[in-house]
Amino acid sequence: MAEWKPKTRLGKLVAEGKITTMSEALKTRLPLREPEIVDILLPDLVDEVLDVNMVQRMTDSGRRVRFAITVVVGNNDGFVGLGRLKGKEVGPAIRAAIDVAKLNIIEVKRGCGSWQCGCLTPHSLPFEVEGHAGSVVVTFKPAPRGTGLAIGDIAKSVLRMAGVKDAWGFTKGHTKTTINNSIAAFEALRKTSQVRVTEEQKSRLQIVSGPVQIHFAQTSQEVPPDEEPEEAGAAPSEPKGAS
Repeated sequence: MAEWKPKTRLGKLVAEGKITTMSEALKTRLPLREPEIVDILLPDLVDEVLDVNMVQRMTDSGRRVRFAITVVVGNNDGFVGLGRLKGKEVGPAIRAAIDVAKLNIIEVKRGCGSWQCGCLTPHSLPFEVEGHAGSVVVTFKPAPRGTGLAIGDIAKSVLRMAGVKDAWGFTKGHTKTTINNSIAAFEALRKTSQVRVTEEQKSRLQIVSGPVQIHFAQTSQEVPPDEEPEEAGAAPSEPKGAS
């Protein structure tokens, strides 16, 4: 595999080691245009193909066949992305759709928002969220621990990739349309990152934004193996001074 040469400002910051977590990269508000950034910051990312649809169109030269691929990616710990792309062949189209999903990755808030549960762990959603896409409306509600994902298969895959273990889901509209169903579920999770919460709510509902276990990217800079960040919120770009 050829060595990656960053072309964007965000890519250069990641390559230089100034940004070492995905949360930091999203907080910069810089556009995410290189999938290699996600590969470095989230090496444990997994993907799942939600839908493969064959699209045909008649042209002057004959029938033209293309494949529309819908893919969801996530690290099962606070980050999830959704991508859709069309291509002439299934294999290359899937790989391209995965790259698109990486560029659409978002950070999800999780918590213990169910009044029936008091485990104080971020296993579910902190509050009710709703997403729309076409005629499909998807609603997610917090559920007590042990409930599982009580929702359809498409929305279940999106929630599982985001690291949500327990939730109730309700859908309206033409839910057999896979693309609208997946987009509505993705937009519902996006609402968790857009809603502002107070410090009291964070403590009471155990709200966690992003991953529970933070992964720091390995950069080209040489860092002693015994020198690790003490806190998740500490800036990794500022190494400790010698004692």
